[in-house]
Amino acid sequence: MTPEDLLIRTDRLDLHTVLLGEYWMLSVDRADPHLWVDRGFTNPFGHLVENPGPLPFRIPRVEADPDAAPLLLRMGVLRDGEVIIGSVGFHDRPDADGMIEIGLGVEAACRGNGYAQEMLHGMWSWITTDPEVRTLRYTVAPDNAPSQAIIRKLGFEFRGQQIDEIDGPEDIFELSAEEYRSRFIDR
Repeated sequence: MTPEDLLIRTDRLDLHTVLLGEYWMLSVDRADPHLWVDRGFTNPFGHLVENPGPLPFRIPRVEADPDAAPLLLRMGVLRDGEVIIGSVGFHDRPDADGMIEIGLGVEAACRGNGYAQEMLHGMWSWITTDPEVRTLRYTVAPDNAPSQAIIRKLGFEFRGQQIDEIDGPEDIFELSAEEYRSRFIDR
């Protein structure tokens, strides 16, 4: 498969799968200015450079299961300018109950433009075509007002709270894949 085969396009963004060799490069030197040159985009905001975000968790998963790469991390690239503005990906494959959890990050300079919601819709629209996926999950810190507003606006249901060993308390929101499709795809 070529990188284009793995591309998810939204209105303004291209969600590029991080390829196996790129995971290796990200584990060695995330600040390498040539890292994304072959893909035709740049990283002027230094996304995942100072803060590795999900990389410490995604790299071992991809090493153990290379076919999971399209699920685990995608760079959100603004089509106008070909610059990375953030990233999005699922934490892992769907669990035994068909639940899949998503995470994302948008660079501070790019927030407030609807990119987070656009990345979520791109990934969820893509993954809900998988019959194994029955539940979409989004977890967010209780004090993260912008993310709380997005997930509530989309009609996800509050399911409780969990304590993440790294991020602390998180609110859990879920929506069935069937309900997502009926609200946002099949209308």
